[in-house]
Amino acid sequence: MHARRRITAALGAAGLAVTLALAGCSGDSSDTNASSAGSAPDLGAPAEAPAGGAADTAERAPQAAEGGKDQAAEAPDLRVDQRSIVYTGAITVRVEDVNIAAARAAGIATGAGGFISGDKRNSGSGSQDATLELRVPAAKFTPVVDQLAGLGKEEQRGINTEDVTEQTIDLDARIATQQARVDSGRKLLAQAKSLNDLVMLEREVATREADLASLQAKKRRLADLTALSTITVVLLDPDAVAVEEEEGAPGFLAGLQNGWNGLLASLGVVLTVLGWLLPWLIVLALPAWGILWLYRRNRARRPALTPRPQGMPAYAMAGPPPTYPPRPQPQQPPSTSKDAPPEGEQKSGE
Repeated sequence: MHARRRITAALGAAGLAVTLALAGCSGDSSDTNASSAGSAPDLGAPAEAPAGGAADTAERAPQAAEGGKDQAAEAPDLRVDQRSIVYTGAITVRVEDVNIAAARAAGIATGAGGFISGDKRNSGSGSQDATLELRVPAAKFTPVVDQLAGLGKEEQRGINTEDVTEQTIDLDARIATQQARVDSGRKLLAQAKSLNDLVMLEREVATREADLASLQAKKRRLADLTALSTITVVLLDPDAVAVEEEEGAPGFLAGLQNGWNGLLASLGVVLTVLGWLLPWLIVLALPAWGILWLYRRNRARRPALTPRPQGMPAYAMAGPPPTYPPRPQPQQPPSTSKDAPPEGEQKSGE
């Protein structure tokens, strides 16, 4: 009974606590709503702030614009006109007179601020052609190509570009680093106190300077390629045949053709080597022939040996056999046998 009363009392206390908690929550929510409603008019007070804020924003806008300009100025400009690009081109033009057209092409190149780096002309079998290699500024690459096309009838044109911006930037960084290493090596060389240190530092500085010179040469080569574009001009007269590079289709015939071409090329190499060795062989063959002739001449002067008859000793062909003195006979010791008669008896018997 007492246990049931305690359980009932506990349940009642728990229910009362839950009721009070719910009542408190409802009161807090009502107070919160009331305070929100009461404070709603205060929200209109900051309505005047946008005017001041707009003024501040207007004042800060030029500063932000100036900051953006500074950041844009600091950022690397990698537009097309700021990149390092190597232009190369080739054009084939058929003209009436190759020599006149070549002179005009040279004038176009020099007029654009360039020069002629190569000139090769062929004439034979009733036709003539010329191949010119022009170096012109990269900024005038396209106009020069168009002017060259106007020399006659354009038959072929090809233009290639290569972006070497990354290589240029990499070379600049490596040159700066290597220059710093050279400077530090020179400072240490000036502070060297012993002969061993002096020799070691001189060797190290020389190595660093050689590496720096190599990098600078590569940079100059890239700068030359980007500053001056290369244009190869092929001029053909009306009777000349244009050389066209055609790639054969893969297959048995193409392989056979390639094998035949390889065989001809190998024979050409062999003939070239033989032609190179022929003077040496002639120079070496004359003394060898003289030595062989002398050897055969001396051999022919020797008397011929007659064959030895069968059964004849070998010394019979050369003369009588050699004579030797007789060998001395060994002396026999006197006999000591018991049966031998005495010396006197032997004499009497005789």
